[in-house]
Amino acid sequence: MNRARLKRVGRRLTALASLHFFYAREVGNFTRPAGLSPKARQLSARHLQLWTDPALRQRELNRMRASNAEWDFMGRTFLVWSLAEMSLRNPADKPQYLQTMDRIIEETVQLEQKHGMYFFLMPYARVSPYVMQPPRSLFLDSEIALMLAVRRMVEEKPEYQPLMRERIDLMEARMRRGPVLSAESYPDECWMFDNAVALAAMKLADKLDGSDHSAFQRQWLELAKQKLVDHKTGLLISSFTTEGQPLDGPEGSSIWLVAHCLRLVDEDFARDQYRRARQELGRSLAGFAWSREWPASWKGQMDIDSGPVIPVLEISAGASGMAFIGASSFHDADYLRSLAATLDFSAFPSVKNDRLKYCASNQVGDRRCCMRRCWGRFGRRPRRMEEGHEDRGWRIEDGKNAFI
Repeated sequence: MNRARLKRVGRRLTALASLHFFYAREVGNFTRPAGLSPKARQLSARHLQLWTDPALRQRELNRMRASNAEWDFMGRTFLVWSLAEMSLRNPADKPQYLQTMDRIIEETVQLEQKHGMYFFLMPYARVSPYVMQPPRSLFLDSEIALMLAVRRMVEEKPEYQPLMRERIDLMEARMRRGPVLSAESYPDECWMFDNAVALAAMKLADKLDGSDHSAFQRQWLELAKQKLVDHKTGLLISSFTTEGQPLDGPEGSSIWLVAHCLRLVDEDFARDQYRRARQELGRSLAGFAWSREWPASWKGQMDIDSGPVIPVLEISAGASGMAFIGASSFHDADYLRSLAATLDFSAFPSVKNDRLKYCASNQVGDRRCCMRRCWGRFGRRPRRMEEGHEDRGWRIEDGKNAFI
């Protein structure tokens, strides 16, 4: 590289570093150990409005479902998980949060009952038969089960207990039928994301109802370590057949949340997965950070989960969004701060009437943002409900006021 070109590169890096100065924020502006950060309040205010204004909600849902029915479903689940956190962080508004959680859960279950599971799935779910019959999607079962569980953890609602118990029992039975103890989300397609969410829901069910899935979870982990790990990176693969044959290698849009969920099952293994993901997928430059969708040793195809991937730097919008959850869960303040700078620079935040929207995102992306801004008590150690209590790791405690 000649001297003139080196000077141009130097000037560009200096400009980028200067740009970062305007977008860098303290982590406290993004997430806090107790209470809600200003941006969490602004972001959640918009999505609470969507569930109190039927016309506005329908317009947003129509727009989302025109692209992908999964986004409608995941937008619901991420918001419920966020509101559960917010109920603990902001008890004064808990009645409003619980009311919205119940509205979402009940409408989601009613839609599934009325239209069937395909209502929330992509069209290719109908192309071939499910290996396990009758057909069910762990994508739906795991996220609905976890919605019910976190709602009950915030405040018990007896009518949700049998609904959750049924989902948990169905998930366990179908997962046990597979050679690698995993169930399908789509025909002969098991997703690590959904199986990890299922394990988290089972752990909460044990706490709530006195069941015991620990032996099954140990067996699942043993098989996953043997058969579902990419040997080049040591990361869990993202999808595989019911027989355990890999379909996709490690993916950033999956592993960050998988590592978080697995903290309930095996803290050391979960931390190892996060460390490997940071090494293989986490990237930063001049104070901005992002996540790759795939490690350098694996090349996948862009899809609905990865979102667009910017060449050269390999920036994935989907993976970078999920990286916030991992960074928050594992207390990675430097990575979290730099991810937040990238988000504020690239996602075009817009605030109107004290409600925040990211113009480059959609409901799913915004609700992931909301979840990672308030992720803490449900996202780390189960603790008694005490405002301002600091979390430092995972532990399940006795008593009804113990949380994930």
